[in-house]
Amino acid sequence: MYFAALLARTEDGWEASDTELDDVETLSDLADLAREASPDEDTVLVLIEQEDAWFGVVRVDGEDDPRIYVSDAAAAARSAYGELLLTDELLGREPGSDGPDLDALDLDGTEEGESDDDDDEDGSSADSVPHSPVGDSEILDDLGIGEKELRALDADDALGTIAEALGASEVLETVR
Repeated sequence: MYFAALLARTEDGWEASDTELDDVETLSDLADLAREASPDEDTVLVLIEQEDAWFGVVRVDGEDDPRIYVSDAAAAARSAYGELLLTDELLGREPGSDGPDLDALDLDGTEEGESDDDDDEDGSSADSVPHSPVGDSEILDDLGIGEKELRALDADDALGTIAEALGASEVLETVR
């Protein structure tokens, strides 16, 4: 299960709306969806969580490029919705690279978290997605949530904590 909501800042405070991501195929589509939620080009936050395993925040300010934060890149990479957020730039890859060729991987049980020392020696794990936060950890600084607070959030209550810090917990709960 996943949950996604848009929080748009307006003159009267935050407005929330739940959103379906089924028709969103790219980060550009997601940014366009966010921009539609705020005709005055105010700040819009797209909050996404997946089964309490990871959460993501996409911030769109007018026509600026979206800013992204993902709490656990490896968990998000296993999700179709997480893949929207994990751009090559965010992961430090060359644009256009698809990362490791999944068909060529030798799935010998190491996918269960076991370490295969050979991967580290030949450098083939260089394209792997980290089990750590990626993106702009200062994405919410000006809204009252600093880098330390954002990185310390647990995926199971992150969106509620973010909304509470923004003064938007009641509007978020109406769409949850």
